[in-house]
Amino acid sequence: MTAARPDSALPISEQIVLITGGGRGLGARLVAAFADQGARVVINYRSSAKAAQQLADRYGADRALAVAADVTDTAAVATLFDTAATHFGGPVTTVVNNALPDFSFNGDARASADELTWAELDQQLRGILGGALNTIQAALPGMRAAGHGRIINVGTNLFQNPVVPYHDYTAAKAALLSLTRTMSADLGPDGIAVNMVSGGLLRTTDASAATPDAVFDAIAQATPLRSVTTPEEFADAVLFFASPWSRAVTGQNLVVDGGLVKD
Repeated sequence: MTAARPDSALPISEQIVLITGGGRGLGARLVAAFADQGARVVINYRSSAKAAQQLADRYGADRALAVAADVTDTAAVATLFDTAATHFGGPVTTVVNNALPDFSFNGDARASADELTWAELDQQLRGILGGALNTIQAALPGMRAAGHGRIINVGTNLFQNPVVPYHDYTAAKAALLSLTRTMSADLGPDGIAVNMVSGGLLRTTDASAATPDAVFDAIAQATPLRSVTTPEEFADAVLFFASPWSRAVTGQNLVVDGGLVKD
């Protein structure tokens, strides 16, 4: 593998990138964005085996690898990183924490303040925060050896603008932002940057496929750009944090929602 630059900024084409939850939805778009830039991509999935393998087959074995692992399982995550390093001949240098535990984005069916349980909060915290912790810790030895690391966490604009109070999901994403900032301070001396990219409703992913056009239109009219962010536009921002252009940026949360909310 090519040695890291003195400023610890590798071109995307020289990176080995892990996308958690990469088999479908936004994750699949992120996989495509990195692969199109020449990166070697590890497509992590939990249950979307067919979709993940089809995505890997599109780019070929020298560019993409689909690997099953539940990110909440520490041992499974360790195996995931070992498998990736063996396949590509080097450590994962960029991690995009995109995976979610099972969750229904249904505002009518959400748990209200009176109904919310600790079990619901715990499920989201384990999946979002615990999963990210597992992947970060598994990535550190390889990133330190490479002298380069990029950790990019996928957040949400709901904790700035809780138009639908998904208490459990939003609380876990807010905790992930805190982890982003504390990890950035801890890992900066190792040449490892940790950032977050937060979107709102994207047009269109699996999670937003049932959203009525009227809702999309209302959101578009509320943004300065008069548009709803697409998965492709969101992926562009993730690419920025992985690229040398962001080499002096860490501990940040970039909201990518057409200017709807301000961080």
